[in-house]
Amino acid sequence: MYLEEIETLDRPSLSRLQSARLTDLVARLKATENPFWLEKLSGVGSADSIEDLPSMPYTEKDEFRTTYPYGMLAVPMDDVVRIHASSGTSGKPTIVAYTRQDVALFAQVNARALSAVGATSRDVVHVAYGYGLFTGGLGLHYGVEELGASAVPASGGNPRFQVGLMMDAGATGLAATPSFALILAECADEMGLKGSLSLRWGIHGAEPWSEGLRDKLERSWGGLYDACDIYGLSEVIGPGVGVECKENKGGIHVFEDHFYPEIVDPETGQPVPDSALGELVITTLTKQAQPVIRYRTRDITRFIEGDCPCGRTSRRIGRIQGRADDMLIIRGINVYPRTIETVLMEDEALGPNYAIIVDRRKALPELEARVEVADDSLIGSAPDISSRLVSRLRETVRLRIEVNVGPAGSVPRTEVGKAKRVFERTDERDPLSA
Repeated sequence: MYLEEIETLDRPSLSRLQSARLTDLVARLKATENPFWLEKLSGVGSADSIEDLPSMPYTEKDEFRTTYPYGMLAVPMDDVVRIHASSGTSGKPTIVAYTRQDVALFAQVNARALSAVGATSRDVVHVAYGYGLFTGGLGLHYGVEELGASAVPASGGNPRFQVGLMMDAGATGLAATPSFALILAECADEMGLKGSLSLRWGIHGAEPWSEGLRDKLERSWGGLYDACDIYGLSEVIGPGVGVECKENKGGIHVFEDHFYPEIVDPETGQPVPDSALGELVITTLTKQAQPVIRYRTRDITRFIEGDCPCGRTSRRIGRIQGRADDMLIIRGINVYPRTIETVLMEDEALGPNYAIIVDRRKALPELEARVEVADDSLIGSAPDISSRLVSRLRETVRLRIEVNVGPAGSVPRTEVGKAKRVFERTDERDPLSA
């Protein structure tokens, strides 16, 4: 454990630490001359306890856009040492600023995340997240260095070159999106190098992914590979908000001494009962340049109750089911793409790549899933595979979803950035070949 004293705090001690940090945060924001924070906190008192947090106003993603670029800063621009950004649908990116202290925090929480998945100072970590404005590459890179391990800043793309580099550098850990980790495994197999690589673990985030995909990913690297999920978002800090531990995969430890989590009803904003599914809300207790109070992430998850065998005492959330913004409404039924993935990835005959097509050529939209067999020797069974998946999807999603099964390698791969899984079809052109 990277920070055992903090990561194993008893709940009363952790609550006192959170309360003190929230008090300091509110006092600091009230003391700024920033109109955004003065207006947002105009009805907020001194915040003497973390229990006061639910009475405070939410922060929404649109506020990053309406205050673009620096309207949410809580420090003078002279104190800002780094700026990241995420792409935005409105044409303007979401700007996120960091002080020197924020950059140090970014490194620390990622070192804690790496330690949780099994990394040590002896590891050589191949970082295949994108570098640049995207927070993924630099966040994990700084975490590797903070841990004392060796970082290989490979970034995305060129998978065959990357596999050769992993071999030559002796990579023992891999930081990448789950979709790109699968591409690397395919290339390693094609190059005849998979059995010669030294990978022991992988830390994979930036895309929602299911337990079935985890199983396929771990088996694709030979079965002696721990694939763990890391959670983060640029508006909060980037990767390192939380992570799965290798001892108990399936639940994400939130580093709540820095990022306080709540789960609320995405429609009403009210707290949900314990263990109920809802929208994750995060308050950054220690971020300096651009903190957020009760930020609505739009990510859907639930709290997981009970102790974790790893010994960490922070609250755990379930792996992200999807984003409230990504939910599809098909013939009046709410469908998350992650739910479809879960059904598809449970089928042993399928490979790990798939695509979902929302066909809007008719008055009522329809869904199609494009999948591929795990091995071309199974292509003759495509009709049977399709039939059973249609049945399983109907039972789970309560919709008929057409399933088209193709040969191995037939579904397009994403070599740079996040994998695109959902496509829209509005005319006769095939969106996967566009």
